[in-house]
Amino acid sequence: MSKQLKRKQAGFSAIEMMVVVAIIAILAMIAIPSSMGRIVKEQINAALPLADIVKEPIAAAWKLTKMLPADNKEAGLPDADKIVSNFISSVEVKNGAIHMTFGNKAHPKIKGKVLSLQPAVIEESQIVPVTWVCGNAKAPDKMILKGENRTNVDAEFLPMMCR
Repeated sequence: MSKQLKRKQAGFSAIEMMVVVAIIAILAMIAIPSSMGRIVKEQINAALPLADIVKEPIAAAWKLTKMLPADNKEAGLPDADKIVSNFISSVEVKNGAIHMTFGNKAHPKIKGKVLSLQPAVIEESQIVPVTWVCGNAKAPDKMILKGENRTNVDAEFLPMMCR
C-alpha cells in the first residue's frame, strides 16, 4: 500500500500544472505594461538633454535683446530635422519654445508625439535667467511663459517635472 501512495505523490497532476501556468501568465500580464511605461519614461528622460544645445542661444537672445527667436534660423541653429538623437527626429524652435518630436528608435507609444519646453521669463528684468518649463508644468511664481505648449505625450509617460 505504501508503494502506491508514494507513486501518486511523486509528481504534479496536469490540473496543478495548468493552475501554475495560469498564475504565471496573470503575473506577466500585470508586469509587462508597467515595464513598458518605464521604458517610455526612460526614453523621454534620455531625450531631454538634446534640448540643452537649443536652450543656450534662446536664453542669450532674451538676455541681449529681450526678444525670443522666432525659429531655428533666427536662433542660429540648423533646420529642425537636422537636430536629432536616438529618440528625437526633430527639434523646432518656435517663438522661443522648443518642440521635440519623438521618432527614430522611440517607443511606438511616443513616436510622432511632441514634448515642448517653454521659456519662463520676468519681462521687467532681462538679467534674471530664463527658466525652462517642461510639458504641461506651470511657470514659477512671477514668471511668464513664452511660446506655445504643443505637448501631446500622454501624462502618464511624462517625467514629474513635466506634468
